Amino acid sequence: MVRLSFAGHAFAALPAGALYWPARRALLLADLHFEKASWFAQFGQMLPPYDTLETLAGIEAVVSRTQPAEIWCLGDSFHDIGGCDRLSEEAQARLRALTGGVDWTWITGNHDRIVADHCGGRLVDEAVVDGVVLRHEADPAEPRPELSGHFHPKLRVKLRGRGVSRRCFVATASKLILPAFGSLTGGLDAHHPEIVRAVGTGAEALIALEDRLLRFPIAA
Repeated sequence: MVRLSFAGHAFAALPAGALYWPARRALLLADLHFEKASWFAQFGQMLPPYDTLETLAGIEAVVSRTQPAEIWCLGDSFHDIGGCDRLSEEAQARLRALTGGVDWTWITGNHDRIVADHCGGRLVDEAVVDGVVLRHEADPAEPRPELSGHFHPKLRVKLRGRGVSRRCFVATASKLILPAFGSLTGGLDAHHPEIVRAVGTGAEALIALEDRLLRFPIAA
């Protein structure tokens, strides 16, 4: 984990794409997209059906590392509103063990706007925590500090003539977009006009390594 200051608060960014808030012992995750592969399978596009278990393993690993008291999922936690119903028995048991072990909050996203059985935890549209807005998609008109997801930002650069893509955070003084944590999520280039529109000028793409935070300016 590496220290990341935002809006007067000390956070820690994890290479896996999670954000830890030490003062609250809070772990923040965005865009898990549970059961994405099974959603595609309904329409005849067969993908390896292991994405949910892999994402759960990633969550279990960061929970073990950070020992949070609360977890906030910033929307699109399920790929669709029926995702929770399609969980295997193993996946549902592991997810309920996670949601039952901490103060867990699901923030709704555009994929999972209505979830009847959200597998434990509580469901909210958005929240304000210690003066910071937590929501799924960044609001360009929001004047308050804001943490969000939705865009699955990735930074694409060329190194020694080869293209390299890494999940990244996108930050300005008042907005911080988390990368997608899900294992089958893809990503949008951090320089994409929609990301720039959402966060405004002066943005940086942040790549968290174990021992340092790499910063790359994003042109408006």
